[in-house]
Amino acid sequence: MNSFPQLWKELSQSADFVCYEHRMSSNSLFIGYFKSLIEPDVLHQHILGCLSSRKDLSFEDLYTLIPVAEKEISSDWDLIQSKLYMGYVAIQKGQHSQHCIMVNAAASKGRSVTIPEIEFTVEGPREAFVESLDVNLNLIRKRVPYPDLRVKEITIGDISKSRVAIVYIEGITNEQYLNTCIQRIQDVQFDQVTDSTLLQQMIEDNSNSIFPQTIGTERPDYVAWALSSGQICVLKDGSPTAFFAPVNLWLFFITYEDYYLPWIIGSALRMIRMLSVLFSVYASSFYVAVMTYHGQSISTIFLPTIVSSRINVPFPPIIEVIIMELVIELLREAGARLPTKIGQTIGIVGGIVLGTAAVEAALTSNFLLIIVALSALASFTTPIFRMSATIRILRFPFIIAAQIWGLLGIFICTLALVAHLLRLTSLGMPYLVPFYPFRTSDLYDTVIRPPYSKYHHRFSFLRSPKPERFNKKNANLKRDIDE
Repeated sequence: MNSFPQLWKELSQSADFVCYEHRMSSNSLFIGYFKSLIEPDVLHQHILGCLSSRKDLSFEDLYTLIPVAEKEISSDWDLIQSKLYMGYVAIQKGQHSQHCIMVNAAASKGRSVTIPEIEFTVEGPREAFVESLDVNLNLIRKRVPYPDLRVKEITIGDISKSRVAIVYIEGITNEQYLNTCIQRIQDVQFDQVTDSTLLQQMIEDNSNSIFPQTIGTERPDYVAWALSSGQICVLKDGSPTAFFAPVNLWLFFITYEDYYLPWIIGSALRMIRMLSVLFSVYASSFYVAVMTYHGQSISTIFLPTIVSSRINVPFPPIIEVIIMELVIELLREAGARLPTKIGQTIGIVGGIVLGTAAVEAALTSNFLLIIVALSALASFTTPIFRMSATIRILRFPFIIAAQIWGLLGIFICTLALVAHLLRLTSLGMPYLVPFYPFRTSDLYDTVIRPPYSKYHHRFSFLRSPKPERFNKKNANLKRDIDE
């Protein structure tokens, strides 16, 4: 392709491409654009209206006269074609000209800013990211009006041509983490990147691990907090979810609402979440191990109840547990895929009906039904969906190990899990920090959320060039107006 007529001919094979001649006194203008991508008001008022007001203009005067900020003169065929697919209007003066003016007239169609759908909160702001990258950057800049906030934009995907924005605060974010993140995004070799969740998987340190190594969020306030801590945020045009890194394991059990509550309440809720995760992973496997190998360890107080509940159950504990776990997963998937109101009804009615029917049909015991139901509820307390899905899958290896080796199997599975977590990293940062490597100074915001007077420095494992947030000598200073 080495001429505009060839370019217009190729693009005209699409029904939504428009190319026509605008006659002037001395020569003609050839205008091309995709009508499905542009804003008609911009085209007719700012571009065509400008051309109609003057009959004879030079190419440079025409460029100056168009009242649109985003415009350029180009002779690069690949650039012109890519800009047309982004909603630009191409203006060529004369049939044999090798230059054209590219004017941005892209339509800004999309939903308006709404409340968070996944990370709903009682306290705090009610704004969530949308599918427009420019709107999402606006939501971040409103919360971080800081002169050193930087945005680096990269285009990835041979087919999708996706705009990806890397947001960070210069002077606070570690350069090594930033360069690693930029390099990995630039190295992405995939033709169609439709959502930021795909990009998360492509740039993670270990793509074969079921543990996520970046945190996705739809809340601008959470992103603002992460940026001020020294982390890097990545947004993609067309995706309502941003993600940030580097992260450690404990951040997945922290909800940003903890910071809007008094620190004692926030700490209590955080500990409940972490204990719930342990219960969700180990409860069913302990049941299998005890009922199969370690029946002598059951207290005489509970023994009659357990025996009477299992006396008519024809299956061994492992089959009983797997059946109930699969039923819970089926109900969860059915509720997630159906419309909201129907999904809630299916979840409640299905759980009650199937649970009652399973007990009456002697397919399971009352005791196990309570354990599995509590395990399912406990897994819902994890605020990050990807980690919640990990916890759900993690139960099954523990159940199988408990059936094979009993409590020893659970111990072996735990060691394997810890060994895997010790090897994981996020942009090169250890996944279990601050417990491994152990850092006493960074324990203040893991299991317990301290008061804000203790946040005088950033986490040392983020290696920020500016580790101090404020002078800790004045952290607890509360003076009255007459002092």
